[in-house]
Amino acid sequence: MEDNKQTQAPQDGGQTEQAAAESPKAEETETAQQAAPEKETEEATAVNEEAEAVRKELEEVKDRLLRSLAEYDNFRKRSLKDRENAVLYAKTEILTKLLPVIDNFERAAANETASFEDYKKGITMTHNQFCEILSAIGVEAFGESGESFDPTLHSAVMHIEDEAYGENVIVDVFAKGYRLGEKILRPATVRVAN
Repeated sequence: MEDNKQTQAPQDGGQTEQAAAESPKAEETETAQQAAPEKETEEATAVNEEAEAVRKELEEVKDRLLRSLAEYDNFRKRSLKDRENAVLYAKTEILTKLLPVIDNFERAAANETASFEDYKKGITMTHNQFCEILSAIGVEAFGESGESFDPTLHSAVMHIEDEAYGENVIVDVFAKGYRLGEKILRPATVRVAN
């Protein structure tokens, strides 16, 4: 029986050693298994935090974009209104200057007892007043007899052959041309020699 105990002792001792040897591996596996869900949880938390940060940044960019679009729309509307106001102001300015000319024509038409000379004098004065107004707003008349013909400024409706005039010289002006700065409002209508 003693032999039996001795024999069993090593077996028990072997199992204990084996169990002891397996125990650290089991603990490592168990620890790894416990660590894996913790690691997955940490990674998931980090991904969620990063996704939330990206979502917030996207919302901020979206908000800035919407604000920029609204500001642009307001700017466009304000610019359109400013342009309309500028055109209205310019028209008002010019028409206010022209109203006295209309008043003078109405006075002349209402005066039935005036002589031909009085009418002629009134028309000349009104014409001069009108030309002064045009000059004050920067309109310049051009196209005089004796000037050289320039197709960018003049519209030739007739040509004549006359040795008394040089080549491409304006002989007659049917309608004066007008320009505002560099812009031609109307070309002069002329007759050109040769």
